[in-house]
Amino acid sequence: MFRKITDKLLEFADGILNRVTMYRLILYYLSLLLFIALVLSFSGTFSFGPLDIAVSAATIFAACWITNKLFAGIFEAPTNVESVYITALILTLIITPIKLPSLEMFPLFIWASIWAMAAKYILTIKKKHLFNPAAFGVALTALTIGQSASWWAGNRILLPFVILGGVLIVRKIVRTDLALSFLGFALVSISFFGIVNGSGFFSNLSKAFLDSPLLFFAFVMITEPLTTPPTRALRIAYGALVGLLFAPAVHIGSIYSTPELALLAGNVFSYLVSPKKKLVLNVKKKTKIASDTYDFSFSPKERIKFRPGQYMEWTLEHVHPDSRGNRRYFTIASSPTERELLIGVKFYPEASSFKKSLLAMNGRNRIVASQLAGDFTLPRNKNKKLVFLAGGIGITPFRSMIKYLVDKNELRRVTIFYSNKNVDEIAYREILDEAKEKLGIRVVYTLTDIKQIPSGWDGSQGRISPAMIMQEVPDYKRCLFYISGPRAFVVANETMLQDTGIPQNNIKTDFFPGFV
Repeated sequence: MFRKITDKLLEFADGILNRVTMYRLILYYLSLLLFIALVLSFSGTFSFGPLDIAVSAATIFAACWITNKLFAGIFEAPTNVESVYITALILTLIITPIKLPSLEMFPLFIWASIWAMAAKYILTIKKKHLFNPAAFGVALTALTIGQSASWWAGNRILLPFVILGGVLIVRKIVRTDLALSFLGFALVSISFFGIVNGSGFFSNLSKAFLDSPLLFFAFVMITEPLTTPPTRALRIAYGALVGLLFAPAVHIGSIYSTPELALLAGNVFSYLVSPKKKLVLNVKKKTKIASDTYDFSFSPKERIKFRPGQYMEWTLEHVHPDSRGNRRYFTIASSPTERELLIGVKFYPEASSFKKSLLAMNGRNRIVASQLAGDFTLPRNKNKKLVFLAGGIGITPFRSMIKYLVDKNELRRVTIFYSNKNVDEIAYREILDEAKEKLGIRVVYTLTDIKQIPSGWDGSQGRISPAMIMQEVPDYKRCLFYISGPRAFVVANETMLQDTGIPQNNIKTDFFPGFV
């Protein structure tokens, strides 16, 4: 019964998460926290009132917006309005609001906002962000004018709302490993220094959870995508480093650790272990490869190094972006052996403003590709038998892998199950057929719309099932499974494999970038 209730709640949560992008969810979450704080301030819950919060927020938003507009014009860089608002909201929630009629906090608001925006444009190396903007803004302000952030949103009054929205964010971006790594090591660090300093163990933990920005930090600050390492192992190490430095008793000489300094130290580590490229690209060619599906080909000035199956964040500035914003994550469909950079995109009848603008791109439009990341890659053990389950446009990471194997003439034991509604939706068939002919890779096409099976169809019918897998791969229990496709496809097939007896460590699911 408990599992059924949990599954229903998760299904309901996923239904909500499917309707918004990652950045829009964070924007809504932070806006809700600020609104709740504003409402509570009417009852005297805080030492500052609603007008104090409103004036503080207005000042920070204005400073962030003006500074961002100025820098974007100077550097001729695509802007993301959501990013500006998110940074402004974070600053509003971590810098104590002004107490009118005093103007003492105005320099902190303006200076922190200016430097937070500057971090997006000036403090970059090869156009890649180095520091979390909000953390850098308040850290530099503390060092220069002696005013610092109080992280006032980290209090027991807002805690239920911080947790509820934070869990949705972590689930949306599939970064539970990062959040738990940070929380675990932060609690170890806090407990250790508490014992050393003679404080009570349980009182320290209670204070960390109830009266510190620990959870706000775990859900909002450390998960910021542009300064996060690209793979799971590195993310866990990043979370551990920031967590260990999070305890306020950690210090070097007279400089004591603060949440923002801990995060900036982690940002340096993240930069050192992450890909450094940020590409500004013009579309070279658009090719229809299946029903409502197109390949977009780009020619970077120099090749980027990546592993087949990885993805990048793509930013396309366009007029009047809708609620889904101007950023998306797309798997790189091309192989590292190819000169062109490809992404395969599925278009639906009611396409977003981003996709409409993408489809309308010509040689003069620019799109920015950055944040190369992903663990959904071929195993280093070339003798491991592999089974790929692809649904619709989820074939893109497998196209990258298969093309790589063909070009390298690398023999691996691979079976691909490729599920589509009808035959017109099958993409990259020529690459799959070439791999079948040259490398002996087995490809099983299956169509789920039984009523529209064409005459002469020699593939399978219906959804991918245990019976289908057992028939094609008798030794399936010794295989490593990869699943990529729409969220519902990934979840359903992961559950199906687990019910069939496949252990979780033999199942790799794609963090399907298009989902966010």
